[in-house]
Amino acid sequence: MRQVIYDVIKQSNSNDRTNKLYDYFICIVAFFSIIPLMSKRDFEIFHVMDTVTVYILFADYVFRWMTYDLRIKKGNMSFLLYPFMPYSLLDLLSLLPSLGLVSQSFRVLRMLRIFKILRYSKSFNYILHAFEKEKNTLSSVLILALGYIFVSALIMFSYEPETFSDFFAALYWATTALTTVGYGDVYPKTDIGRLISMISSLFGIAVIALPAGIITASFVDEINMEKEAAAEADEGSKIDRIIEKRMEADDDEQ
Repeated sequence: MRQVIYDVIKQSNSNDRTNKLYDYFICIVAFFSIIPLMSKRDFEIFHVMDTVTVYILFADYVFRWMTYDLRIKKGNMSFLLYPFMPYSLLDLLSLLPSLGLVSQSFRVLRMLRIFKILRYSKSFNYILHAFEKEKNTLSSVLILALGYIFVSALIMFSYEPETFSDFFAALYWATTALTTVGYGDVYPKTDIGRLISMISSLFGIAVIALPAGIITASFVDEINMEKEAAAEADEGSKIDRIIEKRMEADDDEQ
């Protein structure tokens, strides 16, 4: 029975129609489950929609839990590992408000169900792999950006204490300047402050462009690797078919 369930719920491949249908069904259910969050009014249909979808998603969570050992093939210990896996935690947290296990003030957790849809997206998986591959480089860029935000905020707070009510306001300004957003609600008024703002904005362009280029390059690499793997698989299947045909021809001659 568990093997049958696993064969249905496992992530689909290009040739398995049953898996694809189940994946599409779960994605549609997850989408409908967050529709009530898009309205300020509380309609009865939203309660029905939330009740139906949450039980379907909870059943999917249970099915994946009870068949997790078939997926990773690590024995009974897999049942203890599953609740602590990233996607499993997101699924459980997203279900808690609708199951009545946490206060409705945490209903925003239901938005985590969007990751149920993203789980089946190849593009999203490419991005995750790109972040995983370049995590050290991206961490260095993040540290550089945070350091510059802190230093520029400290300099600005020292030169224009009357402009910023506290150091956090200076940090807020430095962050908006570094990201080149610049809301205009807080801005320097002295010449030195404006010079610092100009430098911060120019530096921000470089800092924002750097990780974007790294992620884009890694994303393209992931796509190319996927294409190469698919081409190798197709080539392998062609060779297997040729060998089978030759063996059949040899058998016929004999």
